[in-house]
Amino acid sequence: MLATTSKHVEAPERRTEYASFEVRSLTPHLGAEILGLDLSKPLDAPQFRDLQQAFLDWMVLVFRDQTLNRDQHKDFGRRFGRLHSHPMHKGGHRGSDPEILPVITEADSAYTAGDGWHTDVTCDEVPPFLSILYMSETPECGGGDTLYANMALAYELLSEPMKAFLGGLCAVHDGALPYVGAYGSKPPEGGYPRSEHPVVIRHPNSGAKILYVNSGFTSHIADLSRRESRALLEMLYRHIAETPRLHCRVQWLPNTLTLWDNRCTQHHAVWDYYPHSRRGERVSVVGGKRPSY
Repeated sequence: MLATTSKHVEAPERRTEYASFEVRSLTPHLGAEILGLDLSKPLDAPQFRDLQQAFLDWMVLVFRDQTLNRDQHKDFGRRFGRLHSHPMHKGGHRGSDPEILPVITEADSAYTAGDGWHTDVTCDEVPPFLSILYMSETPECGGGDTLYANMALAYELLSEPMKAFLGGLCAVHDGALPYVGAYGSKPPEGGYPRSEHPVVIRHPNSGAKILYVNSGFTSHIADLSRRESRALLEMLYRHIAETPRLHCRVQWLPNTLTLWDNRCTQHHAVWDYYPHSRRGERVSVVGGKRPSY
């Protein structure tokens, strides 16, 4: 076990009362269920202000018993900004609607999307700042949960010398790693996006420092040797995966929608339900600017 996991960091007090809805927290530092909102209907200005604040407070928001069609799903996403088009759409790999990402796993699936710790599409120069996954079918046997990790807390649990070292580094995020290497897709003309981002970024709203490398997209750390980069990334990935206090767990039920802050969380979709099926669709919203310190 990593020594960093025993470091004491007090979780900041988070708001639990909002005028427009009730909140039931999943953990003290990450994740909350929102009670009392029907997302199939347009939210009025006070409701949306409360929802934006809850999003910043809890980073992962879960809404149960929602009945949405595609247009309503996309309309909800557009309240936060311009919808993202996934890079795999360019190669014709992910459905006909560029604003909808199908998330489907069946008995004959070669893989399940997101089966490993990652942050969505960090290969883009400006990655999505939030994602909204609506699950319509879940395994009858149970399972298929998604784990989320608080990457501000992941940073805080590191030693001070490690924080200082990471603060001056940048890492390369390459879409070919998951989309070609893991999923076996054919790259579109010009290839998948590839971008360089700081290893530690600041959240544009809270100012919190965020550990910003992930095993899905980060290929290497710039200016380090291959051996140094591999060793450092493996240590950080173990820190993320093996520190339970970073995590919350979302149990999917049919007609559950989950919204998460892609700037300061990672997630891992657990494929523990073979040969049963899990079906959903994801909408993401483009960030305003590229990640920075």
